[in-house]
Amino acid sequence: MDDDPEEGMLGWDESVFRDEHVFEIDYLPETFLHRDSQMESLKYALRPAVRGSRPLNVIARGPPGTGKTTAVKKLFTELRAETTDVRAVQVNCQVNATRYSVFSRLFEGIFDYEPPSSGISFKKLFGQITDRLVDDEEVLVVALDDVNYLFYENEASDTLYSLLRAHEEHAGAKIGVICISSDLDLDVIEELDGRVQSVFRPEEVYFPTYDEGEIVDILNERVERGFREGAVGPTVMDRVAALTAESNGDLRVGIDLLRRAGLNAEMRGATEVDTEDVETAYDKSKYVHLSRALRGLSDSESALVEVIADHSGEQAGDVYEAFHERTDLGYTRYSEIINKLDRLGIVDATYTDVDGRGRSRELTLEYDPEAVLDRL
Repeated sequence: MDDDPEEGMLGWDESVFRDEHVFEIDYLPETFLHRDSQMESLKYALRPAVRGSRPLNVIARGPPGTGKTTAVKKLFTELRAETTDVRAVQVNCQVNATRYSVFSRLFEGIFDYEPPSSGISFKKLFGQITDRLVDDEEVLVVALDDVNYLFYENEASDTLYSLLRAHEEHAGAKIGVICISSDLDLDVIEELDGRVQSVFRPEEVYFPTYDEGEIVDILNERVERGFREGAVGPTVMDRVAALTAESNGDLRVGIDLLRRAGLNAEMRGATEVDTEDVETAYDKSKYVHLSRALRGLSDSESALVEVIADHSGEQAGDVYEAFHERTDLGYTRYSEIINKLDRLGIVDATYTDVDGRGRSRELTLEYDPEAVLDRL
């Protein structure tokens, strides 16, 4: 037999990847495809900042994995290259879900070091930020990424009020806000206090789901930069694109799928990714949205998810007994957590009629319980 058994196998020091970082969550692509109109709208809103004026406020909305965060990151990178008179700070509200923690991140973005972990009031923190902006004659542009988390914690109105009315307390302070939301059921304006609605009046920039052709274009660009030539063929790309489209067009699924499929090929020692590597990877990649949502939960919120996994389909009152026994938390906080988990798409809380008890919510996990528990 003439065939070399090592043909098509990786050596110890070889990889199917040219640059694996291309498939990581914080990678900023050089080429940003199929979002020209959205980028132009964002630039239009922020152009006054470059001239030293307060920019227009923006709501950037769209389903998960449609390029909202990447668009703002690209825009902020361009802003910083264009001028030193604009401070652009992006805050992850999944991690920083209170007004104080948002302003702590703004402080860090302006002063390049973190504020004291304790002993400084919000008023003082706020004052130091605005004083620096006025002294340096800088405009601050704040991107509240995943702003929906501020709403889930009832912190959105206070946070936006402080940002949008900063000039009233600190003459000369110029601040613009970009709210980024993946919760299509959230009406940002409607859920804000009237005192905030009167000054917010944002431009709205919508990011639609990518279609399959756009998904192919974007993922092909990642493959060219991230994989060695010939490692991913057209049949594999077609399958990755199809699975991404099935996952509500969430581009993060496709990017994660490529990375995991490449790792599966390396595990086999192969120089090329095949469709079986993709199918195996999809069992994990399809839960990218779930994993991200679970990462941002507090201990008590995670505890309730675990309890519901054991009591899925039961009435809220019955689930509460198990939750209270585990956490000792009251029903009000329990109800707040249910609302948050429902809005995150982790739990379905549907009102049903219960014999002799009126209406009660039935709590059901939106995902396979085993998949949820694995990721917790």
